[in-house]
Amino acid sequence: MSILYRYMIVAIACIAMLLGLQIPNFVDQYQKRLDAHLREVTTNLQPFQDIANKYLSGDLTKLIEMNIKSDAKPLQEEGLAIEKMAGRKFRFEIEMAALQTNLPMKALHIWLNGDQEILEEAKSHFSYAVPIDRDALVVGAIMTIAILVIAEILFALVRFVGIKLLSRMRRPHTST
Repeated sequence: MSILYRYMIVAIACIAMLLGLQIPNFVDQYQKRLDAHLREVTTNLQPFQDIANKYLSGDLTKLIEMNIKSDAKPLQEEGLAIEKMAGRKFRFEIEMAALQTNLPMKALHIWLNGDQEILEEAKSHFSYAVPIDRDALVVGAIMTIAILVIAEILFALVRFVGIKLLSRMRRPHTST
């Protein structure tokens, strides 16, 4: 039984290490997707920002309001589209600013408050890799230790419960 136990512990450790290595990989892929979307929306918004710079002292909000308040339906819809792009850009800028920290805080932010659109995209297009850098190795080691401690506690609990059940089964029942 002890050989089986040791092999199980080794297997659990290997799986935990591989899972731990994926956390920095996922954070990296999330951040790259966010950056790509931010660049795209910035590029798409730039012609409107140029118009605002030229005629409205750079105030994109005034351009949006002018279009929305226009009598022409196409300009109203264009104003709403510009407003949506500007909101998206702002959302991505805030998200990018939140990721300007260390790896544990990035991972925690993504897990608790990640942008749902980027998060879903990162999950659905995630490519597993085994990055060998300091962050990946540290997270992998921490994950391995944490999971091994949990496994050891569970195994000890199972042994304890098993011993208690066996001792009860071996005790002669006395009837009064």
